[in-house]
Amino acid sequence: MSFCEEKPGKSMKKALIHLNIGFVVGILSVLLIYLVASQRSAASTPIADKQLNQGSAEKGKVVYNTKGYYSETCEVDGDVRINSTALTVSLVPTSWSEHREWRIRPYSRKTMPDVKMVTVTQLQDKAAAPACTVTYSVPAVLFALGGLTGNFWHDFTDVLVPLFIASRRYAGEVQFLITNMRPWYPVAYKTILQGLSKYDVVDLDDDAHVRCFPHVTVGIHQHRDLGIIPEWSPGGRLATPDFTRFVREVYALPRDAPASLVREPGRRPRLLLIHRGHSRRFMNRQEILRAAEAAGFEAVAMDLRRDVTVDEQARVVNSFDVLLGVHGAGLTNLLFLPPGAVLIQVVPYGKMDVIATLEFGEPAKEMGLRYLDYSVTAEESTLLEMLGSEHPAIKHPGAIHRSGWDKMTEFYLDKQSVRINIARFTATLTQAFDYLRQQ
Repeated sequence: MSFCEEKPGKSMKKALIHLNIGFVVGILSVLLIYLVASQRSAASTPIADKQLNQGSAEKGKVVYNTKGYYSETCEVDGDVRINSTALTVSLVPTSWSEHREWRIRPYSRKTMPDVKMVTVTQLQDKAAAPACTVTYSVPAVLFALGGLTGNFWHDFTDVLVPLFIASRRYAGEVQFLITNMRPWYPVAYKTILQGLSKYDVVDLDDDAHVRCFPHVTVGIHQHRDLGIIPEWSPGGRLATPDFTRFVREVYALPRDAPASLVREPGRRPRLLLIHRGHSRRFMNRQEILRAAEAAGFEAVAMDLRRDVTVDEQARVVNSFDVLLGVHGAGLTNLLFLPPGAVLIQVVPYGKMDVIATLEFGEPAKEMGLRYLDYSVTAEESTLLEMLGSEHPAIKHPGAIHRSGWDKMTEFYLDKQSVRINIARFTATLTQAFDYLRQQ
């Protein structure tokens, strides 16, 4: 097994150093003619064909991408045939070529053991190619569910943002092929999937066809938590605000700015407190709501667990100006806030600041939100009463982190709830109100 072939760089400098001036002029003339002809040809090329050639593999090539830590993908361009039963992607050569084969997991976290492997093969000759039973003129993106899907944050970070990166360039003219299907997923996120593709998804786990495409992206690439690195996106054209703008468009969210206290000085901006029914609950929720009201907000508490679809949930969140919650998947609803709104993340006790910042703080800023965090002290954590002041989870959080992810999760995520010090928290509420006063 080997890695997919990387696209070679092109440099003519060394080749031209020893050529005489006349020959160089001749070469440049030929290149000029070629470029002019190419531009004329491009002008008459259908849009879908142009899109296929932007940031993708050369014709008849497989290009491997492993930027970042989490993901690996292959761009396969040419005569590409997908055998759903065998879960193979075969590139059929135009002439005899070297046989090569790679196995990758098409989920954005390549280490997930429950995700099926896909075999990408560069065939030696046409004779070995499976016969097409369905032929497409549009490209495809093949990706997996499974993994950590089912958690609202992972649904977006692991699948929907990477899928947006892989498919947005095709303006809907792309077919989605899914392995490790979770039947609820296309229902829950139907609005987003339909915004990216004009075609119904194909469940490869329940498919007996050999589907043939002019181009296939195998796997989806996670850049970073809830975000996009422009330099890594096809053509370098996408950034995190493009995704949130797309989300507001497909869900037809009416607000693209928070309440303006300058234009409406008597208005009370709306604050939504995320109520959790299990760990990381606000133990004094009513006190927090009263403090928010005293700070000038209209304050509401709500459980934002994903229902059958997220359409109504997105519209509800979009009607608020401030989102307040303890670190957790519910804060993913920041995607639906209008730009300029405020996210307040309550960071649980236990040296959780770095994780909280990476997963929500930095994405919030990239999305154009104002971000505030409030770090819980040991006295505000239910762990102190539960474990006692001498327990390592209270005295030595760093040691708990060093003992591994499972231990950290057990204490600081699964067992902990918070009782906010209202006197201390009032300063954060005041700062959030001041941000909106500047709008």
